[in-house]
Amino acid sequence: MADLEAQIDELWDRRDELEPGDPDAGRVILEAVGLLDSGQARVAEVVDDRVVVHEWLKRAILLLFRQSQMDTVELGPFEFADKIPLKGGYAQAGVRVVPGASARWGSFLDRGVVLMPSYVNIGARVGAGTMVDTWATVGSCAQIGAGVHLSGGVGIGGVLEPPQAAPVIVEDEAFIGSRCMVTEGARVGRGAMLGAGVILNPSIPVIDAETGEEVSRGVVPPWCLAISATRPRAFPGGEFGLACVLIIKRFAEGERHDKAALNETLRLHGVAT
Repeated sequence: MADLEAQIDELWDRRDELEPGDPDAGRVILEAVGLLDSGQARVAEVVDDRVVVHEWLKRAILLLFRQSQMDTVELGPFEFADKIPLKGGYAQAGVRVVPGASARWGSFLDRGVVLMPSYVNIGARVGAGTMVDTWATVGSCAQIGAGVHLSGGVGIGGVLEPPQAAPVIVEDEAFIGSRCMVTEGARVGRGAMLGAGVILNPSIPVIDAETGEEVSRGVVPPWCLAISATRPRAFPGGEFGLACVLIIKRFAEGERHDKAALNETLRLHGVAT
């Protein structure tokens, strides 16, 4: 793989010289992106609680867009015009894909993944047993763990450029409530739950409701329940509430999520369930 990485980096350095459809460059690029598609490689991962980005794989994706030409794909009554084909072979991969769902080639769906009518972009990785619910989107290079539930209408942001930028990471066993927006390299820890409508990005403070302390920006810690909230800020025109994310409950590590109990917690705090 190191040799392939070196070849991609060499192509990247002279990308402005490459002609679209160059067969030699195409072979190298397809081999690299094929590793993402099969799950043998991933754009980013958490190592010792630090996000490590494998930049050369993002460069391979960007080169693929440069080298690929537009094509028309017809699937029954549906027609697509794009540079990147859709994934296939779902039955063999053990993945359930409901009509209306699609995933781009170069993304990886592990066994037991369920795609309701939804979309998974190139470079993204969705872990085993994860549910991508109706109208949820998983953006380019986002890393979604195993046993995750992305509820209806969830938007997981994508990032390709710059290549060193960290993608969104949602760790194993997390639950993302309906209509949440998790973008710009934000991170949701293992077993964490986001209530409906939470907006999380690196500019959003995450605050502990018990202490009032800001625990991070754009990172929800593992094994907690977090909701959308506001914090007061004074401006010349008056005092206004700016968005934040509020941690209202901590779980024991590995504690299973009891939906009824969680709904009761949300009601106690006046949050819609």
